Amino acid sequence: MTETFPAAVGPTSRSTREPELRAQLEGQAPASQAPIIQVTDLQKSYKTARGELNLFHGLNLQVERGEMVAIVGQSGAGKSTLLHMLGALDAPSAGTVYCASTNVAQLTPRQAAAFRNREIGYVWQFHYLLPEFTALENVAMPLLARGTNKREALAVAANWLREVGLDDRADHRPGELSGGEQQRVALARALVNNPRLLLADEPTGDLDEITAGRVFELIERLHGSHGLTSILVTHNLDLARRCTRALRLESGRLAPLSA
Repeated sequence: MTETFPAAVGPTSRSTREPELRAQLEGQAPASQAPIIQVTDLQKSYKTARGELNLFHGLNLQVERGEMVAIVGQSGAGKSTLLHMLGALDAPSAGTVYCASTNVAQLTPRQAAAFRNREIGYVWQFHYLLPEFTALENVAMPLLARGTNKREALAVAANWLREVGLDDRADHRPGELSGGEQQRVALARALVNNPRLLLADEPTGDLDEITAGRVFELIERLHGSHGLTSILVTHNLDLARRCTRALRLESGRLAPLSA
């Protein structure tokens, strides 16, 4: 099933953000000077039945504010693992990972959860919507987890559903939505807290070609209109080349994607 995406109409980005809690955290980089992402000499190792698996070998990555960066590579290269470390879902074995001016490897689990809620919007290949809740309630979940009162959370969520062209589907549950609609709800949920960073792991991987292109166009539009910095993992080389930069992850390191 293919879909037509209406032009986004809705809330504008916040001009000011909530007071940040980074003073509590160690190892901070100066926010006014540093790139929004700075990864240096990253290593990640896993113990397996066949011995130690070294996924990254001195990987480096720098992303400036406002960039839209695509990462491609073979399955098993570590693309999702890299996103997990940028989003404080996993920790490196060695090296440093500064994300949104915070050394995410030094966060406690509680600090990491607060950091993700405040700074990161995450979109997965599978939408992971809660089937018993409506589209509106699913989008509101991050706000409710943050402590926003229900009335306000639902109002903000409604604006974001309008932003992705689904205000008329607010009362529908995920099982009543198409795959493209489900992913648009997931995108609204990822951005409802107005994060600075959007991390997307194969966001169009489960969609047909036409719907995938339209979802990507929506991501592009929201990236620009909300001043995001975005990193997308994708197998679609055509979509990757539409980003500010496209990088290939291979043999534990990142390199520019050849033309």
